[in-house]
Amino acid sequence: MPSYLQNELILVRYPFSDLSSSKVRPAIIVNAAHISQDIFIVPLTSRTASLLPSEFLLADRAKAGLNAPSAVKRGIYTVHPTLVIKTIGTLTQTDGASMQQSLRESFGLS
Repeated sequence: MPSYLQNELILVRYPFSDLSSSKVRPAIIVNAAHISQDIFIVPLTSRTASLLPSEFLLADRAKAGLNAPSAVKRGIYTVHPTLVIKTIGTLTQTDGASMQQSLRESFGLS
């Protein structure tokens, strides 16, 4: 089974909250290496107009492998690696630092 690294961008099959279906979406791996098979991800969106606190626009989205302007959403999900379709890139150091700050703000750890 592949191993995923923190700040990697992936395409993942997201199940809808009612588990009726799923959709392929980009996401960022946010967990450090761990022996658990599950991975923690934060979703991305191309809807960048109305961002909530702790959500942010990626500064270097093209360097990370994304074609469209993308924002990090507030939320964290656990998925099994079998739902990952492929790795598409890695956050730059700048966006990685913004991701860490976003997580601290989301969980009240600032």
